[in-house]
Amino acid sequence: MTLNVEKEYDLDLDVDYEKTAKEVAVQVLEQEGCPYEAEVSLLLTSDEEIHHLNLQYRGIDRPTDVLSFPQIDYEKPGDFSRAEEQEAGCFNPDTGELFLGDIIISLDKVKEQADCYGHGRRREFAFLVAHSMLHLLGYDHMTEEDAADMEARQSAVLQHLGIKR
Repeated sequence: MTLNVEKEYDLDLDVDYEKTAKEVAVQVLEQEGCPYEAEVSLLLTSDEEIHHLNLQYRGIDRPTDVLSFPQIDYEKPGDFSRAEEQEAGCFNPDTGELFLGDIIISLDKVKEQADCYGHGRRREFAFLVAHSMLHLLGYDHMTEEDAADMEARQSAVLQHLGIKR
């Protein structure tokens, strides 16, 4: 798996962002049975910048913790058959990896939410990566049932990796 990490905001949370994000992303892909080598881009930014992006792309005028921009239009979450149908836009021509999309995380929100929920910053960061990876695979939380499904999948990933509250 290729994880392209860009850190445009220098907030030290004592987290190995790249190592943690890659561990979580790989576990999500394994858990979900992704049949391809995959590529994801991860941008680590500030509340100010994610606020701007949230307004620009979602019309929501406030900062958020994470934004996900999937590359694949899934008919059903985790069903990779559409990737082959959309091959031209989904596979990196240089590496052959399936490009899943972009994740943007506010490091300010990682700090704030970890403190608010009383758990470590690594755990909060890992949770946001797992959450966003599931969005990149077509999962959502628009209904109570979908939210419960996503939460169970996120928890399974973190539990498998031993990342606890």
